[in-house]
Order: sequence, then structure tokens, then C-alpha cells
Amino acid sequence: MATGRLRVEETLEALNAALGPGGPVWFKETRARHLRVRDFLAPRRALQARFGDAQVPERVVHAVAGLQGPGVAPVLRCAPTPAGLALQLQRPAVFECVLGAVAAYAAPAAPATGGPRVLLHCPSLRAELCALRLSQLRAVLVADHLARALHVRGVSVNLVPAVQDPHMSTFLQQLRVDWPATSERIPTEALRCRALAELTSAGDQGVLPPDVLGSVCLKELVKGRGRTAGYDPNLDSCLVTEDLLSTLAELQAAAQHWPEDGSQDLAAAPNAATESCMVVHVVSYEEEFQQQKLDLLWWKLDDRAPLRQKHLVCGPVKAAGVPSTLTAPEYYELRHAQVCKASALKHSKDLAQDPAWTETFRVLSAATIKFEMLSKAPQSQLFLALADSFSTKGTKSGTFVMYNCARLATLFEGYKRSVEQGLYPTFPPVCSLDFSLLREEVSAPPSSCAHRRLQLALPAAFSPQGEWLLIFNSVLPFPELLSQTAALDGTAPGLHVPARTEMLCKFLVQLSMDFSSYYNRVHILAEPRPHLFGQMFARLQLLRAVREVLHTGLAMLGLPPLTYI
Repeated sequence: MATGRLRVEETLEALNAALGPGGPVWFKETRARHLRVRDFLAPRRALQARFGDAQVPERVVHAVAGLQGPGVAPVLRCAPTPAGLALQLQRPAVFECVLGAVAAYAAPAAPATGGPRVLLHCPSLRAELCALRLSQLRAVLVADHLARALHVRGVSVNLVPAVQDPHMSTFLQQLRVDWPATSERIPTEALRCRALAELTSAGDQGVLPPDVLGSVCLKELVKGRGRTAGYDPNLDSCLVTEDLLSTLAELQAAAQHWPEDGSQDLAAAPNAATESCMVVHVVSYEEEFQQQKLDLLWWKLDDRAPLRQKHLVCGPVKAAGVPSTLTAPEYYELRHAQVCKASALKHSKDLAQDPAWTETFRVLSAATIKFEMLSKAPQSQLFLALADSFSTKGTKSGTFVMYNCARLATLFEGYKRSVEQGLYPTFPPVCSLDFSLLREEVSAPPSSCAHRRLQLALPAAFSPQGEWLLIFNSVLPFPELLSQTAALDGTAPGLHVPARTEMLCKFLVQLSMDFSSYYNRVHILAEPRPHLFGQMFARLQLLRAVREVLHTGLAMLGLPPLTYI
């Protein structure tokens, strides 16, 4: 039997180990039509490559069928099929294990321990708000989401720059971006003295702009450390300004002073910041070249600058149906107006001036923008469709996710009212629930003859029920998804670091689609008859888990759950 929290990763590792030496073969099924007959599959061609044309040895099949271990999901059966080796789990046991410990599945698989501190730097936040481009807004949202994901994993994170413009701070609050603010500037005297000592001779500089202190040669760094790290070989010098020194001073201070250190100062340990800190510069594609200059200048002027500096470059943002000069504040106002208009059509009245709806519209606007900006890999180009045909019913949008969040709230509020009216009993202890009642009838099996034969051989619990889709594709893998979202490989060669900040938005959209389909098909709150309460409570506990996962996911985007929409 399984022990502790079930994990997809541990189950796959155990399945692959049971096949003997070789690379990974098994994968988890996600599509409903495949989940009719199996939960995991080792494809036939991969097995042929491992075992030749002969069948999988019987001892191997028995080893897989009897698989046990920490984190490994309990196996019902394993059998050869035309598609390969198909494995089915003991679904009632999985339901019981997962739904008996819901809180454990709304947290990361394992907190980060012993990893480097991460200094997240987002240069776009130094831009004037009125000129903030969509590509810069994308970098800001990626940085904010990555910071939240790292915090959830237990990673120590420092955010730079602290925002000094109060208008920018207000705009970030509208978007539910949690970023530090300050009204103070960090002194730059020490860096200025070092920079002045490194300036090239006056004869080499020519006529410089009035705000430029001089030029610093970067050729040595580019040829040495810069070449191995992947910096642009055309970088040869950097014009030093007071603003640039101020930026470096803030990075320098952030690398040496961490929020949880209290009075402890890393300056007392000269190599601490250099060795234990990784700097991730989250930049728009237009800002990367300038940021490379800043990286090299930091190394040039500060002997204790962190050795690991990585770039997370966000691709361009193209918007259709609007001027190419559309700024981030204008984009927000456009989406806010569209949210209000769509709500007016839905409710047949204008609610924009209703104080009770003001906060809801702000949250919906922020959700719309975040899901648009974060649903694609940050490195790729992003296309926005900003036409007037905006709807809260589109299944790919942030408003659709928030809508289903509100549906869950309405469901549980309905149950609470029914308890107060004496229609339903109070919720029983979870340990007393019968999760074998989580079954949903299937109207028609698939057309495949092989699938039909397997379907007939399976017990009713293995129909492709909405309950199993929700638990197997959403609740069970959620802890590992949280860990993958925060994964940053600082040891990989090269300047650029990949990040998978798009995973959470895609996950929440799919979860909302699966829940919506299930909710539209299944009557959750049963008639007030005692013989129906067992299945109703099992379903409510499942949807409690869905709600917990949904709320945790939204919190990682800085979005509060909505109770109506």
C-alpha cells in the first residue's frame, strides 16, 4: 500500500525501476478517453526497444502489479494491451488517501533546502509609468509570479528595485503585484570613486553628454568571464551615469542584505553574497543588451558581486486591433472597461458605479491581464487580441477561472444554508466517508474494439468519471506543479535561465474546464434523503480539494478568490 502523500513523480520512478535498467518509459495519462482503460502506460515501441520483439517478461508484469513504496500510488492491475503495458490504480484508495489529507496536496511537493538565495531584478520597474510598454509589463508580471512561486517553495528571495514612483506603486496594486516600495535612494559614493578610477582617458572618450561621468572599458571581462557565460562579444564599453550607479548600488545592497537576516550583515563575510546568491534579471527583450552591460559593470566595480547572474528574457508582445504605442496603463483601462461592459450585458444593468462591484471588476481586470500575459512561455512572442468582442465565458481566460471560483463559493454557501435550514446534516468526519461512491456512469464507450473489450473487463469504478479527472489531473499532481513552476537551474551553462511561469495559468484553466464540465453534468447537492448523503458528502469533499487547489493557485498569481461574478 501507499504510505504518506502520493506523488506522480515517485510513482513513475518506481514504475520505471520495475522494468529494469534503462531510460524512463512510463508516462501518466491525462485524456479522458485513455483514462477509461488505464492511468499509466508504457508504450509498445518503447517496450520493444527495451525487451526486443519478445513480450514483457511475466516477472516484470508481476513486479509492476505488486508495486509499493513511499509516495507510490496503489496499483490495481497491470496488463499487456495493443498500446503497451497498461496500469490501473486502485481509485477508491487513491481518493481516500488524497481527500483524507487535502491540505497536503495544496502545498509544494518538498520545500527547497540548501539552495541559493535568489535576487530577482526587474529593470522595467524603473520606467516611467506613462511610458511602460506591454513587453515591460510582461516582465513585471513574470517577475512577480516567479517571486511568489519561489517564496512558496521556501526559497529566500530579494526583490529589486524598490519602486520609488507612487503612481507606479498604485498601478502595481491594481494588478495585484506585490513589490517593495521606497522613498529613499541608496548612496553611491563608493561605487562612484571606483568608477572614476576605472574611467578611460579623456582623449579616448570624445565629447560626452552632460549627465555621463565617463566610459568604462569592458573588453577584458567580455573576453574572460563574459565569453564563457555567453555575453554579447560586441560589448566593449559602458557609459557610466549617476542613474546607472544608483542601480548598481541598489543591486549591491540587495545582494548583501536580506530581509530575514535582521541585523546580520553579509559584509562581515566577504564571500557570502558571492557564493550563496544567484541574481536573475527578468528583462524585456529590448532591455537585455543594456542589462548585459550592467552585469559586467557590476563585476568591474564590485569585487563581491555575485558570480551567478542569469537573464530571464521575456519575448515581445504584439497587440492586434489597437495602436502599437499602447501603454500598460492604457491596456489596463481597456480591459477594465471591457470587463464592466461584459458584466453589464450579463446582468442587464451597469454595475460599474456600484461600490459592491468595484473590487470585483478590479480583480477580474487583473485576472484577465495576468492570464493573458502568463499563459505562454515567457521567452516566446505573445499576441494579444484586444478587440471589443470580450466575453467572460471564454474557457481560456482568467475571467473563466474566476467564474468557476465563484461557482464553487456559491455551491458551498448553498450547502451551508441548507444545513442551517435543517435539510442536510453537518459534514461528517472525513475518515467516515465512502469514496467508492465517487462513480459516474458513462453514456457510450469508445469505438476501438480493444478499448471496448478492456472496458467490459473493468469494474464500474474505472469509468472515465469527472471525479477521477479532477483528482488525477488536478489535485494529485498539484504539489509537483508548484515545485516545477519555481525551478531555476542556476548551474546550467550560459547566460539565460528558462522558467516555466506559464504552467500555473494553463493548469488553472484546465482545472476550471474539468470542474465546469463536471458541475454542469452532476447534481452535487442531492435531495435531502439520507440514502443519498454518502455520495453527496464524498463529492463535496472532492470539491473542497478542488477549491483548495484553485485558491492556492490564484494566490500564487496574487488574485483573491471571488464569491460572485
